[in-house]
Amino acid sequence: MNGRAGRTAGSRGDTRLVLAGAAAVMLCLAPLPANALDLFGWLPFGKSDEQQGLAVSDPFPYTVTLDVKGDDDLNTALAEASELVSKAEEPPSGEAGLIARANSDLERLVGRLYMAGYYGGTVDIRLAGLTLEAALRMPSLPGPRPVPVHITVDPGPLFTFGDVSVDALGNQAPALDAPSSYDLVQGETARSERVLRAEARILRDLQNSGYAFARIERRKIVADHKTSRLDVELTASTGPKARFGTVTVTGAQVTDPDFIISQAMLPEGAQYDPAEIERARKRLTELGIFSSVLIVAGDEVGPDGSLPMTIEVSERKRNVIGAGANWSSSEGFGVESYWRRRNLFGRGELLSIEGAVGRLGDNALDDLEYSARIAFEKPGAFGPLTTFTTSLGARQEIPDAYRSRNITADAFVTRELSDALSVRIGGEIQYANEQDVFGDNEYLLGGVIGQITYDTRDDLLNPTKGINALIFAEPAYDALNKHFMLFTKAQVSTYQAIDDAGRFVLAGRLGVGSIIAPSVRDVPAARRYFSGGGGSIRGYAYRNVGPRLNGEVTGGRSFVEASAELRTKITETIGLVGFVDAGNSYDAMYPDFTDGLKVGVGAGIRYFTPVGPLRFDVAVPLQPEKDDPKFAIYVGLSQAF
Repeated sequence: MNGRAGRTAGSRGDTRLVLAGAAAVMLCLAPLPANALDLFGWLPFGKSDEQQGLAVSDPFPYTVTLDVKGDDDLNTALAEASELVSKAEEPPSGEAGLIARANSDLERLVGRLYMAGYYGGTVDIRLAGLTLEAALRMPSLPGPRPVPVHITVDPGPLFTFGDVSVDALGNQAPALDAPSSYDLVQGETARSERVLRAEARILRDLQNSGYAFARIERRKIVADHKTSRLDVELTASTGPKARFGTVTVTGAQVTDPDFIISQAMLPEGAQYDPAEIERARKRLTELGIFSSVLIVAGDEVGPDGSLPMTIEVSERKRNVIGAGANWSSSEGFGVESYWRRRNLFGRGELLSIEGAVGRLGDNALDDLEYSARIAFEKPGAFGPLTTFTTSLGARQEIPDAYRSRNITADAFVTRELSDALSVRIGGEIQYANEQDVFGDNEYLLGGVIGQITYDTRDDLLNPTKGINALIFAEPAYDALNKHFMLFTKAQVSTYQAIDDAGRFVLAGRLGVGSIIAPSVRDVPAARRYFSGGGGSIRGYAYRNVGPRLNGEVTGGRSFVEASAELRTKITETIGLVGFVDAGNSYDAMYPDFTDGLKVGVGAGIRYFTPVGPLRFDVAVPLQPEKDDPKFAIYVGLSQAF
């Protein structure tokens, strides 16, 4: 679907690579060494400084063998923990470096045995047949070069938890849950990490109950080698119960400290709660004006139980310049740029000026697509959870089905109802001059817009779980043609990992929409529902699926679309995707399926970068019509949906 609702200027699911900020521009201009070019972690001209490492003086090679009396899983875990094994191809500096690496390995391997629940094991490391103690006394290691290193590990018996207890001490200290709720279960394998996790959970529970300075006061752990049992006794000290006290701000240079305190919404006088602190930090970070936000509690609780809080911020540079490019196999190249002024008046305001040109290549100037827009955003306009936005934009669109020149002015207020739920209301006025299969038409629309968004995704660019849902409605009136119309749309995307590591993810999307209007031709072409292309039914030409008149797509008053993807992460940087898209647009005000569904299938590659997955998809239309390609290629940053 490519209707008005929820669509951003120039967004077609195509290539989009943007450099933003003064720092990025400076990097492009400065001369760089050949090995400094880093494209999302790919180094085309060699290794990074970290990968190359510092040159090692007097490299001392060795060979290593690891002999573990245990199962394969334990053998693998110990091999991964051992630097002698994992860094065998990186010789240390001299004999002293090898001995130091062996000494470090002794602690690593013993610690790894504890993690697996083995507390009576032995680790023997020999260099050229000598124990570590003997090697330290020798002036030089004897024998051949490279020096043979042999590691022998006897894990001994597997320990289980014996007597376990947890307790909290302090004035009116709350009763802790049973040890089993902290994963300390008598008779189960006594892995040391389970004890550490139990301590962290105990402290978290106490802090969630208002005890800001809770700590583990006593840790008594006894390994009984006769019974192979580990007895654990954990005692926490609560400290005084705390309430949020006075909030102060440090580090603000341009930003009004009162604005920061207001947006943080730390509830002064309420019980201390780490979750409130995290929510406050997230709200301040999402303003986009700070490079770092840290909320620090005072050193002690006051006599009245209040705990002063300090918000430490570091402000980002205020001016941002960005430039980018986009490409699709059907639409050609496009360029875009923007200038943004952050924190315009010191209370988080954002002023943006944006421009884009598309369909570059063989097209004449009149057949180029372009857009220009100026926008203003003010957070906290009507309270900390509200944002006011307004914009004025002009654009020309020339898909195969129509040509549209329009000017749009809008204003919105967004209100966050919870971490996941938000509501947006506002209005817009749009003038459009269009040519399509119905001829030349002019429209002047005024509309009132309402939108509800629900978003629980764990990652906006590469989600592995959660839901993203949107409901949109806009009653509008065309003042030139004297028509009322109602635009509606609903869309939901869901994501679910099918393994614990999140390497296999099922993703699905369903969207429906309806325009209540006297006829299709009474609706501006740019506001009708078209399907096809990136973000819709991949494989088909952009906005080329829908009802036709004399062989030309007219757009419809309703649509339905669905997508399904299986995303597989092969390595830490490479992923594969298989997908199927289906949908259509219809002349009727509600999807009547008179023309069935158009289906596109395809596959793609993902290259995972620090800023999101780089996407390369190839799709084939199964029921192509006029102007549809045999296949289509889509390149972009982030998953398809």
